[in-house]
Amino acid sequence: MKMLLSCSVCLLVLLACLSGPAQSRTLQLNSCSVTVHLHELRSYYYNMRTAVISDNSDIGVKLLDKALITDIQEGQTCCFMRLVLRFYVERVFGSFSASWPQYQRSSSALANAFVTIRKDINACHCLCEDDTQKKIDSVHAAFNQLEMSQAAEKAMGELDTVLDWIDRLKEIN
Repeated sequence: MKMLLSCSVCLLVLLACLSGPAQSRTLQLNSCSVTVHLHELRSYYYNMRTAVISDNSDIGVKLLDKALITDIQEGQTCCFMRLVLRFYVERVFGSFSASWPQYQRSSSALANAFVTIRKDINACHCLCEDDTQKKIDSVHAAFNQLEMSQAAEKAMGELDTVLDWIDRLKEIN
């Protein structure tokens, strides 16, 4: 078993070396631009996705409806991104408890990446309109309806919605 695990790790390291440096995208968020390593974020998330989704399949609350994210008002992308990252950094990652060490490492890596992106966005001084704040308030309200660990699992299970939204943002060439 150890031999199989060692071989798997070696193969992953080799593939990482062959694929070159992590791909990054510079996204335009209104008057602000930030660099995001989306491929890396997805890799961390997909490492734990199956377990996270299976753990929260019986939770009947939806935190991040795709319509919520796609209906962002013109000029509010930076603000919405800042508030979503704040939600995950301050409420979700700290409350999430993974069942396996490799899932906890992936969660920590995601949290660190979100903190870095959030720091870059905070330097942009995004202005938030009431409608954008209300959308995030609705996410917090749904989150608060659940027990804390269950809410964190639910938010982690819906992180793919956030990653898909980031993927659709306009890239600066």
